[in-house]
Amino acid sequence: MVDSNLAYKFQKVEQEIDYTYLPDQLKYTSVSLADIFKNSLRLEANAFNLKAKVAKEKILANKYGTVKLWSEHGLIERAFHRPRFKRIYVVPKEIPFFQPSSITEVYPKPTKFISAKTETNLESLRVKKGMLLMTVSGTIGKVAIAGNKLNNQVFSHDLLRVTGKGKYDTGYIYCYFLTEAGQHILQSNNYGAVIKHIEPEHLKNIIIPNAPDILKKEIHETIIESYDLRDKSNGLIDQAEKILYEELQLKPIEELETEYFENTVGLRSYTSKLSDLGFRLDGSYHLPIFKSIQSHIEKFGSEIKYLKNKDISKSIILPGRFKRTYVDSEEYGIKFIGGKQILDLNPSSEKFLSKLIHDTRLGKELLLLENCILITRSGTIGKVSLVPKHWENWAANEHIIRVFPKNKEIAGYLFCWLNSDYGKEMIKKHTYGAVVDEIDTNHVGDIPLPILKNQQKQKEINDLVLNANELRYEAHLKEQEAIRKMEEIINNTY
Repeated sequence: MVDSNLAYKFQKVEQEIDYTYLPDQLKYTSVSLADIFKNSLRLEANAFNLKAKVAKEKILANKYGTVKLWSEHGLIERAFHRPRFKRIYVVPKEIPFFQPSSITEVYPKPTKFISAKTETNLESLRVKKGMLLMTVSGTIGKVAIAGNKLNNQVFSHDLLRVTGKGKYDTGYIYCYFLTEAGQHILQSNNYGAVIKHIEPEHLKNIIIPNAPDILKKEIHETIIESYDLRDKSNGLIDQAEKILYEELQLKPIEELETEYFENTVGLRSYTSKLSDLGFRLDGSYHLPIFKSIQSHIEKFGSEIKYLKNKDISKSIILPGRFKRTYVDSEEYGIKFIGGKQILDLNPSSEKFLSKLIHDTRLGKELLLLENCILITRSGTIGKVSLVPKHWENWAANEHIIRVFPKNKEIAGYLFCWLNSDYGKEMIKKHTYGAVVDEIDTNHVGDIPLPILKNQQKQKEINDLVLNANELRYEAHLKEQEAIRKMEEIINNTY
């Protein structure tokens, strides 16, 4: 019988194996002793990464030749980070203190504030406009150019500050590290068993195409145009928020008066009416600041609406948890971002959700639309982002709540309120969870939105924000244009 044939049975079993979730085939290569000596006697596999090896070969074959990035004939004048120091954090706003992770944010804001009494050279921690910045610990290799919002701001020690030699070198180097080849070469220099690091000295081993000055100038100026557009966008956001504060007569939130029942022993206590409990017995829900904000906006606004109102939002969506199936490229998948990335202009996610597997869920829950508002709902609560045009039809994970405004006439104003210090406090009011903080769609729906008495001013705020969002899209296009020019240089071989 054919069925008893062993070869036939083996063939039948082999056909039934699902290879979808099997690990990738092992990649290996040989390394010469000379390469080990050139690489400072490093023996870890990452130092000889295959992708980096291919990238280096491509760069070396480049038509314009190469130079070491930080060398006598290189493009870097100076590169440094600072030593560790003990920080003295303060609650009142004194010196804004930025973390390296914020350099890629389109509107960077300080995470904490430190005292002027901190025992370190604070001036050496400040970055200057036009300086190239790079993360060197944890998630390494993120790059940015300091714009208006970061000029003269204090950063932590573990941020690489780079100054270019020539007039057009900074934007050129920045753009190089945005390319796949540049990142592969940079990442091959990291070290560390648990937390990855890179040192300024590693830049001396990195090669870069030595393009003519005219090409460097084109790339640098295009990048600077992109950052100028971001600065203009941020200026419009600031202008919109200023009008909002003036119309609602809002002070800086730290100056808002709040009433406490007792504060004589350093312990703040307060009362809450039974009718105000809302079945919430956690003290953080009833903080006096929330009452102060609510009463203030009721007094100075024409009326209070809520995000769940149908004339404010079409829908508020929180996707359910699901098992994700990723694919290798955008051809078969949808770009997939998380809460950490929603403040960036160009999220660096390399994850793509399968269109085939997640088709139904993508259409119902996951896809983003221009001018919809994203709010992080777990872990770090209350990050707010307005989706720009180039994010349209991307997907975001289940840790982000989507608010789809009723129309464009309310979208910009709604974002301006939620993005303000007052709006963020009203988002955080609903936080629950013993270990990981959470909010859900019902909580977002209960966030108040003050409608201005002067509707013309409200329209002005709305238009300013939407114009700012359009400028961010234009900034994205400029940066992509520069990246294409850099890739043409890399791929232009003999």
